[in-house]
Amino acid sequence: MLGEPQILGQMKQAVKNAEAAGSLGLVLNRLFQRTFAVAKDVRTRTDIGSASISMAAAAVRLAERIFPSLAEERVLLIGAGEMIELAATHFAARKPRSITVANRTLERGAQLAARFAADAITLNELPQRLAQFDIIITSTASSLPILGKGMLERAAKARRHAPMFIVDLAVPRDVEPEAAGLDDIFLYGLDDLALIVKDNLNIRNDSVREAEVLIAEQAQGFLRWLDGRTVVPTITALQEHHDRLRATELDRALPAAGRGYRCRAGTRAACPRADQQVPARADAGTQ
Repeated sequence: MLGEPQILGQMKQAVKNAEAAGSLGLVLNRLFQRTFAVAKDVRTRTDIGSASISMAAAAVRLAERIFPSLAEERVLLIGAGEMIELAATHFAARKPRSITVANRTLERGAQLAARFAADAITLNELPQRLAQFDIIITSTASSLPILGKGMLERAAKARRHAPMFIVDLAVPRDVEPEAAGLDDIFLYGLDDLALIVKDNLNIRNDSVREAEVLIAEQAQGFLRWLDGRTVVPTITALQEHHDRLRATELDRALPAAGRGYRCRAGTRAACPRADQQVPARADAGTQ
């Protein structure tokens, strides 16, 4: 989905795996680093990531309109399928007060709950436990409603008018539509979230051109770096040539330096050979 960070996270993990396996070369590593840099720029300098276009993310944003802070709220997730798993990921990122997973079979619900340090209960426990939760996200394959109007009405009375936010992501519905008329019950379905997602998608589409400009700049920078790589062999050859010249000159200079004196004559022929003795200066003893 446009602007969603999940694919970027998968790419980062792929790079880590490739690096650990020793299969990430210099060029590929540079390419991915450029990719991650431009992704950060796009999300920072445009609105492409500011509006949620997944149902689960939209549910979180909608809940934040009802409650000042999700850190104080108790979340109930009904079901253990893919949609509930995604919702759990988004809500857990907000660090709510608690998360509970309710499922028909406790074992499967416990498996999902363990991933998010959450509790697990069965659907049979809902009538007694429902009033404890502030936010309810439900998505099961049940052919009949899981939450009836009567059950929610009793829960609302027990909560003493504290608001209860419910998002029904199931088809057919898990919550009786009549429950929307109850005081202090904020019930939203897929149609409601679809409108939010549509509006947010328009916001993201408007940011595409800005993002494309930033991507093009980074792409050109990478291509310039890649073109520069073609002169590396020439530079290496020059360095090796200079190293050989330096070594040759050192081989010539070191024997002369080891004689312990410097020739005073201006020509090389005037310098005595190594096997000749240097005549003593007449005034040496008077110094």
